[in-house]
Amino acid sequence: MSTNQRWTAADLPDMRGRSVVITGGGQGLGELTARALARAGAKVVLAVRDLAKGERVAADIGGDAEARPLDLASLASIRAFAQAWNGDLDVLINNAGIMQVPAARTADGFELQLGTNHLGHFALTNLLLNHITDRVVVVTSALHSRGHIQLDDLNWERRPYNSLQAYRDSKLANVLFAFELQRRLTQARSNVRAVVAHPGIAPTTLASHIGGFVGFMQRRVTDLLGNDLDHAILPALYAASQDLPGGAFIGPNGFGHLRGYPAIQELSPAALDTETASALWALSTQLTHLETEVEQVR
Repeated sequence: MSTNQRWTAADLPDMRGRSVVITGGGQGLGELTARALARAGAKVVLAVRDLAKGERVAADIGGDAEARPLDLASLASIRAFAQAWNGDLDVLINNAGIMQVPAARTADGFELQLGTNHLGHFALTNLLLNHITDRVVVVTSALHSRGHIQLDDLNWERRPYNSLQAYRDSKLANVLFAFELQRRLTQARSNVRAVVAHPGIAPTTLASHIGGFVGFMQRRVTDLLGNDLDHAILPALYAASQDLPGGAFIGPNGFGHLRGYPAIQELSPAALDTETASALWALSTQLTHLETEVEQVR
């Protein structure tokens, strides 16, 4: 494991011969992450909703880069992506996400942020798990620490919808999923590991649709305290490439863990709730109909 306190993409190891799937790899931090990994020699597969856009990015990256269609808001699309995968997959980076969108539902009736950010990645990971040889990287947000998993109303069917809280909850679900996955991998004596990364605050387009005073303040905080894009991708790159223990939590090492260089961080109290993590896993399995579809892990 690197001990460089100012680790950058230039410190990536030679990744020739390694395959990486990146959800949301056609834009934003996912695209920049894909480009950095490809420069290090990895074969990158951009799992994207907008295939034409993904193909343009893959062509620009060159080499072995390719784009494949994946809509995380559709279980049918997720199953099609997983069924089309042949052979081993070294690293899966669950990067794609949406933030503070108006109330809406996925094709399968899930609250859109939970369905895209958590349930979509939960299903994809489990359906690909028997192919994965090295690790799963789950990208979350520092806002996960203010999330709350309400198991009896996970999809906001009874509560008044709050777009920010729904985002926080989905990001906490990401973390709980990753650590429950690691516990199960350890129990199965698997060589695969699950690692969590968060970029801090970054000037992406993720929240560009948020207007008014709230949007203005978010942009001001990002400008004052956040990472630039080159630094924002470092936690995911570090998590995907370094010799880390399963269950490691990687984020920026600077002020408030909002900016800086990647480093292992302590877990938030919310992330340590193993009882909720186990219950969320069971409920997610039921909602995504994976009870009989997932094979044993390696």
